[in-house]
Amino acid sequence: MPATSEASTVLTPGATAPDFTLTDTVSGRQMSLSELKSSKATVVMFICNHCPYVKHVSQALVRLANDYMPKGVSFIAINSNDPVQYPEDAPDKMREEALRVGYPFPYLFDETQDVARAYGAACTPDTFIFDGDLRLVYRGQLDDTRPNSGREATAADVRAALDAILAGQPVNPVQKPSVGCSIKWKR
Repeated sequence: MPATSEASTVLTPGATAPDFTLTDTVSGRQMSLSELKSSKATVVMFICNHCPYVKHVSQALVRLANDYMPKGVSFIAINSNDPVQYPEDAPDKMREEALRVGYPFPYLFDETQDVARAYGAACTPDTFIFDGDLRLVYRGQLDDTRPNSGREATAADVRAALDAILAGQPVNPVQKPSVGCSIKWKR
């Protein structure tokens, strides 16, 4: 099934990150936002396995996390898709994908889809950046590349936001919404 392009509707700037506890599909451990958050910046990404938009950026996500985790930034990936409709997004397949791609961050499964609803996630990928107080400072696209664009994903928009946070500067308020495949809600 081809991907549909859907803009996300998300938390408003300054909102506090909704707390959660979800299962990491790689380790099998329950992990909470409170244990995974950073005192500098926390990136929460709604991704999945099957979406062409996520496939396009998956290596950029690895590079991004590998560049910023040593600087104290925390990264969390969450899959909220219904695995009944999309079996390739089931927890066992998430684990396989995380290991295959080399995600250096937890890849959590939102079985109830409550976390996606709390964040207002609408598509994959959908990126939220919170400051050290878990206040939303960025919501939007990773960068302006798209599948089949002939351009490699760089995560330029997220990098600019993280650079501003780490430099103690305000994040640019001009932020482009995430675009990707819609969250696959349970029927």
